[in-house]
Amino acid sequence: MATYLYKLGRFAFRRRRLVALLWVALLAVAGFGAATAAPATSSSFSIPGTEAQKAFDLLEERFPGGSADGATARVVFKAPEGRKMTEPANKAEVNKAVTALKEGSDQIASVSDPYTANAVSKDGGTAYVSVSYKVNSMELTDETREALEETGTQAKDAGLTVEIGGDALQAVPETGAGEIIGVAIAAVVLVITFGSLVAAGLPLLTAIIGVGIGISTITALANVLDLGSTTSTLAMMIGLAVGIDYALFIVSRYRAELAEGREQEEAAGRAVGTAGSAVVFAGLTVVIALVGLAVVNIPMLTKMGFAAAGTVVIAVLIALTLIPALLGFAGNRVLGRKVRKGKDVSDKPNMGTRWSRFVLRRPVTVLLAGVIGLGAIAIPASSLEMGLPDDGSQPVSTTQRKAYDLLSDGFGAGFNGPLLVVVDGDKSAADRTVEDIKGLDGVAAVTPPTLNKAGDTSTITVIPKDRPSSAETENLVHSIRDGSGDDVLVTGATAMNIDFSQKMNDALLPYLALVVGLAFLLLMLVFRSILVPLKAALGFLLSVVAALGAVVAVFQWGWLGSLFGVEQTGPIMSMMPIFMVGVVFGLAMDYEVFLVTRMREAYVHGERPGAAIVTGFNHGARVVAAAAVIMIAVFSGFIGSSEQMIKMIGFGLAIAVFFDAFVVRMAIVPAVLALLGHKAWWLPRWLDRLLPNVDVEGEKLHKQLTAAPEGVSPEDPDEERKLVRV
Repeated sequence: MATYLYKLGRFAFRRRRLVALLWVALLAVAGFGAATAAPATSSSFSIPGTEAQKAFDLLEERFPGGSADGATARVVFKAPEGRKMTEPANKAEVNKAVTALKEGSDQIASVSDPYTANAVSKDGGTAYVSVSYKVNSMELTDETREALEETGTQAKDAGLTVEIGGDALQAVPETGAGEIIGVAIAAVVLVITFGSLVAAGLPLLTAIIGVGIGISTITALANVLDLGSTTSTLAMMIGLAVGIDYALFIVSRYRAELAEGREQEEAAGRAVGTAGSAVVFAGLTVVIALVGLAVVNIPMLTKMGFAAAGTVVIAVLIALTLIPALLGFAGNRVLGRKVRKGKDVSDKPNMGTRWSRFVLRRPVTVLLAGVIGLGAIAIPASSLEMGLPDDGSQPVSTTQRKAYDLLSDGFGAGFNGPLLVVVDGDKSAADRTVEDIKGLDGVAAVTPPTLNKAGDTSTITVIPKDRPSSAETENLVHSIRDGSGDDVLVTGATAMNIDFSQKMNDALLPYLALVVGLAFLLLMLVFRSILVPLKAALGFLLSVVAALGAVVAVFQWGWLGSLFGVEQTGPIMSMMPIFMVGVVFGLAMDYEVFLVTRMREAYVHGERPGAAIVTGFNHGARVVAAAAVIMIAVFSGFIGSSEQMIKMIGFGLAIAVFFDAFVVRMAIVPAVLALLGHKAWWLPRWLDRLLPNVDVEGEKLHKQLTAAPEGVSPEDPDEERKLVRV
């Protein structure tokens, strides 16, 4: 592989104008497609195979036009102290709000009157209006949201407290601020790393081009492939991360080749042939992790995974072609000013060299410190409780949280998460179900059944005693399901969240087995070793479990919660473990492949195991550290979000990258390799013969270049037949 990538790098360098023009044209075509495509619509969120989804499907069939999975909202009215919502003046204000809601949007399915729907608290101080929409929350227009937000303005002027809850106010999380902060910090880190504005600018430029092509393509195909409006979120985050990383690896190797006195075109070819091989396999591990999300069998996650994987493929292709082309334009300007002027001739060991020598002297101490430290941080993960956040986890300053608290105070915590029970049977079956549910623990209220026109299906609303995300409410859902036959189904937002969490939990181990197993085989192919891939996989699992432990400690237990703006502790978002595995695994393998392939390269070229570790750190540690700092900065930018879910994702990914890059890859990995010595690169002979030699470390390329006459490269047509072919 290294030989072919070497040729590709030299070709892109020589034909730089053509290569750059092709990528610019591709960006223009993708941008034009995105600009002219119909706006993306969010497809309904579905979880195939769950009871909640079966109930929704049954409702769609038996209650046509009922918008079973449509968005909902609750407008809560609170009378001043000592007053009641049943007073004529307050009634009039509520009726005005109901009328305004009905006339405010054509996406409205129904609006209830609290005075006829028994939606006034026992003390008369609180009332709420239930609003149902024809579409889900992601498909609501801005005009519909504005009409909802303006509800009760006159009532507020009359002295009433008006707050709004429900998923209708949940807009698609806006992206941009976190990425901008990350790019700004990345620029600073790259300038410090390279000492050259040109070298720092190349990874940023190519990463932005790659993300631009990827996101534009997703936007252009959104309607054709039924991609939701949230599909591009993960693609943007991952595309930016790996785009900077891969370009950083190639540029760094190019600078190293120039420093050894090679001509620019030759340096570009060797950089793509060696570091480019690492980029290809690092990219493959990320693609495996993202495509593997299909194991969960949730359409939204599958589409997000495939879209992000496509962006990663683009990032790899850009690193192999556009980077060497731009290096051709940049020339020696990718080197720092001192190097260009010949002033930087110091052979003083860098920090990576000094650290690796320290680890070689005390490998057992470093290994124990790393493993015990991460193990201690991982302990809280044993208490992990998964669920989906509700309005009770919103910041106390938001109207959703205020509405949640008003409903809890006036009606009980369970009113924030009603359960919808669907009975596939006649009225007598529905009546029996109502009586059965009333006898269960944890039930606050049960409404009479509502039959469809055919009289063969009915719905029952069950109000739990406890809040939606509590264990008691989850137990109630299971009690209703276990105590009823196949004709009684439980759904609603609360039940859907419970089923979603269970599905994510069930998929975690198969997903881990698939991703880690395939990556193990891939890394065995790359490193020609069994122990190195095994160490890489175990180190990754340790860093992810430690990161989950930190997330549990902060967001579930509340430790240091005020430092990170956590106002309400609760269960960890159910997709967090799988999300962390997918994203962090890809980045961790990037660092592993780039750092260890440099060691492998030195080893196969004749260096002893200890010296190879030092060589790998001398050339790769600074680049890997810079890449990790950039990723930590990008993810940390999301910790400041007011959304608990976004805050949790930002914190979890940032701390996971920190643990994996600086503890596992920089400390545990060299310590283990130092202890293993030559055994680290052992591979059974029969397996060595069975596995194809992809030459990631460039050993065959090195032999070809050494055998070639002065000034002749393996790609010259007249000379190529004289050289060893791969």
